[in-house]
Parts: sequence; structure tokens; C-alpha cells
Amino acid sequence: MQVNLAANFNNVEKKVLLQFVLLVLICLLLASCSKKNHAHLSRYQFKSSNGQPDYANLNYWAAHPWLHDPSDSLPKALRHQIQNDSSADVFFLYPTTFTDKADTGWNALIDDAKLNAKTDYSTILYQASAFNQNTRVFAPRYRQAHYRSFFDKSPESVAAFNMAYEDIKAAFTYYLSHLNKHKPIIIVAHSQGTVHAAHLLKDFFEGKPLMDQLVCAYLIGMPLPETYFTALKPCQDSLGTGCFVGWRSFKKGYIEPDFVAKENFKSIVTNPITWKLDAELAPSSRNTGSVLKNFSKLKKGVTNAQIHGNVLWVRKPKFFGNFLLTTKNYHIADINLFYNNIRQNMAARISAYLQWHTP
Repeated sequence: MQVNLAANFNNVEKKVLLQFVLLVLICLLLASCSKKNHAHLSRYQFKSSNGQPDYANLNYWAAHPWLHDPSDSLPKALRHQIQNDSSADVFFLYPTTFTDKADTGWNALIDDAKLNAKTDYSTILYQASAFNQNTRVFAPRYRQAHYRSFFDKSPESVAAFNMAYEDIKAAFTYYLSHLNKHKPIIIVAHSQGTVHAAHLLKDFFEGKPLMDQLVCAYLIGMPLPETYFTALKPCQDSLGTGCFVGWRSFKKGYIEPDFVAKENFKSIVTNPITWKLDAELAPSSRNTGSVLKNFSKLKKGVTNAQIHGNVLWVRKPKFFGNFLLTTKNYHIADINLFYNNIRQNMAARISAYLQWHTP
């Protein structure tokens, strides 16, 4: 089922690939990419003896509470929120950053310095950091499947996703055995990470004792068929625990993109401003802060949000130079656009979880 979930998303990824030039522009505007990574290459000069990650070694974690890493960062307006209290753990699975030429193989090398720097100073900085309030953030490096795997049906593509998941499974097993110490857990993922996170939730949480430690799963950027899980249910509001949320962001008015029209299932969609599953329009005035190109600056009211069928409709993001933003698929900004709303919601869910689970 893990690979089938990836297949459901293949047309989304293909659409994005065909619009590569536009996406480069969006990266520059919405800060899902960063030019800083090359300045940090010296930090990534480690080499695996067997080509596999060793999760007892801190080099194989993109984020870890024993490291000073980009997930510890915050926009200037939020830096007063840094606290020593770590009430829960976040296990973060990053999206596809392995987008080099197709002749580089099906899976990323675990010790590719350029790729690890790219990952850390893009998605770990701009996405994982949204979840660092009162938590310990863990993000394992994994041999992610190449970008093209999403729209290739070959056995090699299937094997690539399986290899990536085996790394994540090994990381989570190590985390549970050596690091968790019975803390509440929040699973967070985007895009390819969500493919693997959904699989992880089935393997470790559904129908198992670990469900009791689950605060929430943020499964972002992928279609989530309402029948995918059995025991794990979608959150109904902003305070639900032991449940999951997820959305895919598109410009308001984008009527039935081809890849969405072909979906023969109902996808769970959460409004990341109201945290409900209904069609209420959440105005931009309730968007408490987005992170765009300048990570240090939190910008309020950038966009609104409203569920429309299997996707989330948002107003074209408001920022200087937004006339250059012509694509209607805001996939890479799924977290950026709602950065502070996500942050506030996670804190509220942790508080609700602790209230209900206090001995």
C-alpha cells in the first residue's frame, strides 16, 4: 500500500517536473530552496563504510536534539518562544530533495555531502523548524527515492521506495529503543516523506500499543484516501489527538487539475487555519504567519484557506513580486504558507494530549 500511495501522487510530481523552470522561481520566492547549503559542505564530510545509514552516529540525522542543526532555527518574531521544555518528540520525514540528473541512480547516497547540505538548509530549516516548540526534533537521513520514481512504474522504482522506507523503519526502530523514553510522539512528513510516514504509521501504530503515545500525525502534501487507515482517524478539530491531518495547496479557482480529477477516492483534507474538515473559508486575517524567502521574517495574512474537494484552495500568496508567481500548484509551500498556524496548533495538541494522559 505504501507504493500505491506514491502512485496516487505520481501525476502531481510529473506535473511539477514538467514545470521545472517555474518551480525554480517559486523556490526563490517561497524559500523552499536555499543558496546557503554550499557554504556548509565541510560539515558533511563523513563516509558510510557500507553505504547504509548508522543511526547510532549523529551524522545520519538531519535533525537531532544533540545537534545544533537548522531545525533549531526560528524567524525573528518567534525567537522568544525558545524553551527548554521538551514535552514531546517530533519524528520528521523530509520530502524529495534528490532531483539531480536521472543517471545518478534510483536512490540517494547516504553520504552525499551536497545533497545532505541541500536537505538541511531547505526543508529542515524551512519545514522542520515549524515543529520545534516544546519538542525534540528528530529527522533521519535516508536513501530517498529519486524524483522520477514518482512517475515511473518499473520494478526499480518500487525497489527505490522500498529501500528508502527500510532506512526510515530502521531509524524509527533505533529511535524507539534508544531515544524516545516513552515521550509522546508527533509524526510529521511532507511529499515523499508522507509516503513513508503513512507506511510507518501502519507498521508501528495502528492496532498497537504505540498508538497511545501518538499526539498527532501531520501528513502533508499527499492525497490521503479516507480508507487508507483503519484505527487511525482524521482529526476533527484543532485539539484532537491520536489522529492525523493533511492537505495539498492549490490556487483558488484551480478546477480539477488532471491528476486530481483522476483520483477515484475521497481524500482527507484538513484546513490548516481552522483545523476542520468542512468547507468553511478561513480568511487571511487568521493566517498568523508564513515564512517566505527571508526565513527570519514572519509575514502575516499571506493567504487564506478553504477545502475544495480533494485539495486545499488558497488565495494567491501576497508578497512583493508575487506577479511572477504563475503556477497554481503550491505543493512546495504547503508548510511555509501556514508556518505559524501549524506551530500554534502543534502546541495546542501537545497540551491537550498531556491533559488527557496525565496520570
